[in-house]
Formats: sequence, C-alpha cells, structure tokens
Amino acid sequence: MKRRILQIIPTLDRAGAEKQMVLLARGLPHDEFDVHVCAITRGGPLAADLAEAGIPFRVIGKRWKIDPRAYWRLNGHVGRLRPDLIHTWMFTANAYGQAAGSARGVRRLVAGYRCVDPWKNWLQFAIDHRVGRHCSRLLANSRCVRDFYIRHDLPAEKFLVIPNGVAPAEPSNTTRRQWLAEWGLPEGSRLIGLLGRLWPQKRVKDAIWAADLLKVIRDDVHLLVIGDGPHRQRLLRFRDQVVIRDKVHFLGHRSDVPRMMPHFDVLWSTSGYEGQSNGIMEAMAAGVPVVATDIPGTRDLVIHETTGCLVGVGDRAAIARHTNKLLDDPELAGRLGAAGRKRMQSEFGVEKMVERHVALYRELLG
Repeated sequence: MKRRILQIIPTLDRAGAEKQMVLLARGLPHDEFDVHVCAITRGGPLAADLAEAGIPFRVIGKRWKIDPRAYWRLNGHVGRLRPDLIHTWMFTANAYGQAAGSARGVRRLVAGYRCVDPWKNWLQFAIDHRVGRHCSRLLANSRCVRDFYIRHDLPAEKFLVIPNGVAPAEPSNTTRRQWLAEWGLPEGSRLIGLLGRLWPQKRVKDAIWAADLLKVIRDDVHLLVIGDGPHRQRLLRFRDQVVIRDKVHFLGHRSDVPRMMPHFDVLWSTSGYEGQSNGIMEAMAAGVPVVATDIPGTRDLVIHETTGCLVGVGDRAAIARHTNKLLDDPELAGRLGAAGRKRMQSEFGVEKMVERHVALYRELLG
C-alpha cells in the first residue's frame, strides 16, 4: 500500500527551495509513495514540472501574512487528502502546514529550514518553537542552518541535515555567439553570472561595485544579473548612478539558465548569508569557477582555491581581483571548474538527496 506524502511550500517560483522540493517530489519512488504538493501563496513556473511528472498540486492562495481563510482552505485540503506524512518547506509553510496537520491528526510532521534567517523577530521565532515541539523531525540543508536554529532554542535532537542535490549539467544547445547576439554584446565578451532574488541578503550592490572595478582594468567583462525581486528598480538606479549600464545587465527571471550556465566564465555569489546556494551548485556542476563570499553555507560547497575562490562579505576588490586572475589564467579556471564539477557529482547528487529523504520517510512511517 502506498503511503501518501504531502509536500507544502510557499510558492512554485523558480527559486532554491522550490527547485529542491520539485527534484525530491519527482525523484521519490512513486511505487512506494503517493506524492502531492500544495503551494500556500501562489503557483509559478515549476508547476509545469510537477504536471509533467503527473504529481497533483493545489494552490491555496494566501493573500496576507495572517490569513485565516487560507488556513481553513489548507485545513480542509489536508482533511480531504489524509496524508500519512506532511513535509513543509520554509517559514510560511511550516507555520500554516504544521498547524493544519496537527489539527487534522497527522502524526508524522517534518519541517524544513533552508536558510539562516536573521530577519526573524520574536514572534516568528516563537512560531518556530511551536513547530519544533510538534514535529517529528526538523530538516536543514546545511550545518550552518541547523546550528543557527539550535542557537535559537529549537530542539537539537530533532534536527537532521540533508544537503541540497544538483543534477548533472546538460550541454547547451545554444552557442556562445548566439547568446552574445541575443544580448547585444560584442564577440570576445567575458561573462560573469549572478543568480538570485533581488533583495538585501544578496548584496547585489557589491557585485555592481566589483564590476565597476573590473571595468577600470579591462573592457571585456559583462555582469549578467539573473532573477527578480523587490529591489530591482533600486538596483537599476544604483547601476546608472555608478555609470556602468554598459557592463551590468539585468535579465530578470529566466527559464533557460541551464543552457546559459556553461557559457559563463565565472559565477559570483555576493550574499551576506545563505543556507546552501542552488546557483553555486548549478555553476559548479557545469564546471564554471565560482567567486563567492566566505559564509558558512557557501563554505560547505566551495573550498578556497581548490573548487573556487572565497572572499570576505563586502570585499569588492577581492571579488574583482580573483575574477581578473581567473579570466587571465584559463588553466586555473579550468582546474577549479573541473574540481567543482567532481565535488558536486560525488557529494551533492540529486539521487543522494532523494535517498536520504526516502530513508527518513521510511523511518517515520515504520
């Protein structure tokens, strides 16, 4: 008899936790588990991936931070579905999903914590404490996320670390010349990618400053910022104030990042804090050398000067210096890229991530 698993997540946007949830939902053995997905706030482009895999999903449509109607819709959905286990992802899903699961008598509850969250206030941590008391297990995607929440008094004995998984990079069916023509860039341009939501955590201003420093010493570097978010207009104004519109390009949300990735010369991650960056993992899987801030979640992925380069948070000069060195030394860039690809294949494959979740589900379901 199949055991029914309900995955609850805030959205189906093309973002880090959402990608991991879809990889897991598609990878679980469907002869053993009946997998369902529920998005609390809205759908998104990843809904197509679920539909393609034949995984049923429901969008609740939460409109406000505290939305009783959304809770009752979710409560009713859980009651009709009667899952054997609920796995929630991130704060909103943890809060709403665990409450609905408890109210409906679901005994196996798993809550996922995906990022270091210094923005939370006392009320949000109080909700986390309640979730921690009622859950069977708490999942973190890196040691730094686990340690952060243990410091905030969530039960250490319930935490399990399951790192993110990344699929092997697929060859691009678009040539570099075609990409450059699409973006209106000259042949011979060197491409730096930066992926992520445009909000303060990502410190995109640091990347713009670093691109400006590179512009002083070379004329061929272009920074491609992929993603969107509440700070987009503010960052566009900042880029124009720095007078670097010709070198920094905001491409918005893209569904074709896997085809773009192999053509990047370097990937940047300038974040002030992370859980475990999918963008870094995808770049490493594609053999692209990474220059990233030296923060705990990233330190689990990038070994300095072995699989990439680490710099201090806000150290724009170091970002530019390491990048210039990689662009000038193809042998070094190739060596770091190859080592990064090997690390992703051996330690962070999707199959290993799915296997660890399967083992947990089997343990809890008996």
